[in-house]
Parts: sequence; structure tokens; C-alpha cells
Amino acid sequence: MQMAWFNYFGSCLLAAVLVLCLAGCAPAPIPAPEESGELVVVTRNSPTTYYLNAKSEAVGFEHDLVMQFAAAQGWKVRFVLAETLPDLFEIMKKGQAHIAAAGLSATEESRGSHRFGPTYGQVKEWVVCRPARRQPLSPADLSGLRLEVVAESSHVENLRLLKRRLPGLTWVEMNVSNSEELLERAELGLSDCAVADSDSFDIARNFHPTLVRTFALGSSQPQAWLIGPRMGLGFSRQVMRFFQESEQRGELARLRERYFGHVQRLEDADVLGVLEKRGTLLRALAPHFYKAQNETDMDWRLLAAVAYQESQWNEQAVSSTGVRGIMMLTVDTADQLGVKNRLDARESIQGGARYIISLMASLPAQIADPDRIWMALAAYNLGMGHLLDARALAVKLGRNPNAWNEMKEVLPLLSRGKYASGLRNGYARGGEALAFVENVRIYYDILSKYEKPYRGFPDAL
Repeated sequence: MQMAWFNYFGSCLLAAVLVLCLAGCAPAPIPAPEESGELVVVTRNSPTTYYLNAKSEAVGFEHDLVMQFAAAQGWKVRFVLAETLPDLFEIMKKGQAHIAAAGLSATEESRGSHRFGPTYGQVKEWVVCRPARRQPLSPADLSGLRLEVVAESSHVENLRLLKRRLPGLTWVEMNVSNSEELLERAELGLSDCAVADSDSFDIARNFHPTLVRTFALGSSQPQAWLIGPRMGLGFSRQVMRFFQESEQRGELARLRERYFGHVQRLEDADVLGVLEKRGTLLRALAPHFYKAQNETDMDWRLLAAVAYQESQWNEQAVSSTGVRGIMMLTVDTADQLGVKNRLDARESIQGGARYIISLMASLPAQIADPDRIWMALAAYNLGMGHLLDARALAVKLGRNPNAWNEMKEVLPLLSRGKYASGLRNGYARGGEALAFVENVRIYYDILSKYEKPYRGFPDAL
């Protein structure tokens, strides 16, 4: 009897210890940023949210937005990367992050179980398919096709709503962090279609140009940060005030243009050409771009993007206006740069790189990167005199001459008689300069994804 009692008591004690251990092993919720001075943000690795650039620096639309918010409050930031959306929601549920900034859609259904901040953007959810003889034009046409979707995303919610009237609608939920992987699977033929937000698809088209956007699942969805359940009302007010002020100052628009403003020109860019010529022409030219990077500290992939826009990597290119070579230099510019033979790829690339650097140095110090780079490239195409005319015109029109997203609206005006007659240097094809820069941005995105950054040294070439 005593032994049975001892066993029973021992079992209860062991169970109690296990419960206490489990409770003790669970991580405690992190302190509020007002207490710790640190804002903890869970996000996901994606071209539209957070990623590392060529210098191993964290960048991305959500990253920059978070950094601006934290700076306004005087807080440091610690990012936590979630492998999947379920992981992201679990991190928030356990109180291990203050906000989730990950391009999340704040649908009506999700607002019932999650706490969202103010809306800062709108996206459409598109069904994107690989090329086929018959493309689906509506949800009913998806019958018999393998449709993949990110697990626990807003896309699943909308598909469930559609299933109420289309019982035969089926899909496969994939435990991945973002839709880019699903788009790649569709292009490879591992699935027929995938669902992706409009901004994700716009960027992914740079890398998967054969994919076809077919139809939207529904109306546009608002994007917002997810706020932790333990965060107080004061924190929510800080978030609300930040977005209101960012909207009023134009910071939100500038940030959106920085990451998404150029992708709308994709139809005019030769994306397939870049992808096809990477393995042939670019391989032979790469050492010259490396050397130019060593000399100027400009990312060789950006220089290669400029060269492709200028000549499609043809070192013997000649235009009707007399510019020639892989970087299409004029006679005067080549003389100034010490380029003796414009048709020599090495000389042309190094000269073009030095020219871009000199144009960047000529711009006012208050222009920050990457706007500084885009304006220098506009001057590369247009001439610095015409760019200065555009800046002066921007001031007259009440625009910010230091912000590329506003200069994009001004440059096309240089060719219009109403404005051209009052310009110091007269008429200019500002629209062509705009197209030049936006195409370079697209090519640079592509090369940054597929080509490794160069880490060599001058004596290695």
C-alpha cells in the first residue's frame, strides 16, 4: 500500500515538474520597445520586403519603412526572419516580435483574428500561369490545373470564398515564405499556376518573363503591418502617426518608387535578351566590368546593365549620331576620359564607369542614393546641362529636384514646346532619358539576382 502511494505521489510530482519545465522553457514575451529601446520586427526574405544587397546590407521596402519608423521613435531595430507565414504568425502569437512587416494583406477575414495597423498600400491577387495553349480566364477554368498558393496567406482566404460557389475548385498550399518560389515552380513546369500579389509578380517578371498574368482573384487588398497582441494603444497611435506623416511628406511615395517604380516599364525592356546573353556575351566581358568596379567602386552589375541598355553588350556598336562602343561614348566624352579606342571593350567600359562617377560627383550633395545614381544615369543619356534644366523646371513646378520619383514626372516635359522654350539648353528628349534609366534599373535587378557580386582585387585581374 505504501509502495502504491509512493508511486502515485512520484508520478504526480514528475508530472508537476514536467509542466513547470515546459512553462519555464517557453520564451517569455519580449519587453515593449519603450522599455528596451529595441523594436523587434518579424519579416520574410523577399524582393518586396527584406533582402541583402551586393554589399551585404539589409534593404527592401518593408526594411526601409521599419527603419524610418524606429528612427522617428529613437529605437534600435532587430529583424527576425520567418521561414514561412505560419512561422511568422507563431512568432507574433508568442510575443517574440512587436510587429510583422512582411507585405501582409489585411483582409476582412484576417482582421477578425489579427490586429493590423493603418493601410499603406493596395495589391491585387493574380493567378499567374506558365505558357499554355489555353489560359484560364476565370476561377472556373482552373479545373484540372495544379494551382499552388502560399500556406496561411490571404490568397487561401480568397480561394475558400470562391470555393463556396465553385465546389470543384482545388489548390495546393505550399509551406514557403513568399510566392516567388511558386512562380519559379510554375515556370519550370512543376505546377500550372500560382497566386501572387501584384507587386511580387511585377518584380518576379524580371526573372520569369514567360509567365502569364491571367485574372485577379478579387478586388484590391489593403496592406498593413501586423501589431503584436500585447502592444498598447500608445504604440498603435505611434504607428498611425508615422504613416500619416510619411504620407504627407511624400516619404512613402519615394520609398515605393525606389523599389517598385521601374517595374511598370517591363514591356519596353529586353528582359529575355539579358537572360539569354548572360551566358555568352557577358561571360567574355565580365573581367572588364570587374576591373572597372575596382577602379570606381561601382557595382559591376550596374555597369553591365548600363552597357546592355546602350549596346546589348555589342562592343562594335555604332549609332547614326556617332556614338559608339559598348558604352556608346561620344568623341568629346571619350577624349575627356582618355579613351583612345571607343570600340575596345576594356577602354569603353572603364571610360563609361569613370564618366558615371564624374556625373554623380557633379550633382548637389543633398541628393541621396539611389536617387543620385538614377539622376547621374539620366545625365549620362541626356547630358548634364539638360538634367540641370530639368531640376530647375522641377523647382518652378513645385516638385522636389532631389527626388527621382518627382524628376520622373518632369523629364518628359523637356520635349514639350510649352516648357522647352524657357529652358537654358532648349529642347531635349527627356522621355528617352527616363526610359533609359528605368530599363537600366530592370536589368540591374536581373543581374543582381543571377550574377554574384565581385569581391576580387586589382592585382587578380
